[in-house]
Amino acid sequence: MIDIDVTKMSSKGQIVIPKKMRRGYKSGEKFIVIRDKDRLILKRATEAQKTLKEDLEFARRTEEAWKRYEKGEFISLSQEEFLKELEKW
Repeated sequence: MIDIDVTKMSSKGQIVIPKKMRRGYKSGEKFIVIRDKDRLILKRATEAQKTLKEDLEFARRTEEAWKRYEKGEFISLSQEEFLKELEKW
């Protein structure tokens, strides 16, 4: 499930994570912050070490897909065709 909320950055560069987004996290927990142009990705530091390579590959593929979409190269697939494409990765 994806949750979406809005926050803002303070003059000191601090960003508050909205309360409903903090469920399951504890005070003092460390995060890795990844910046990709206009996106910031937060990843729990303990989990990031396990999946960082996969996360970076996902970000690369997402960016590649977005560029194809903007160029009008995005194609429409049936569910079956989409799943077959996923198997190739």
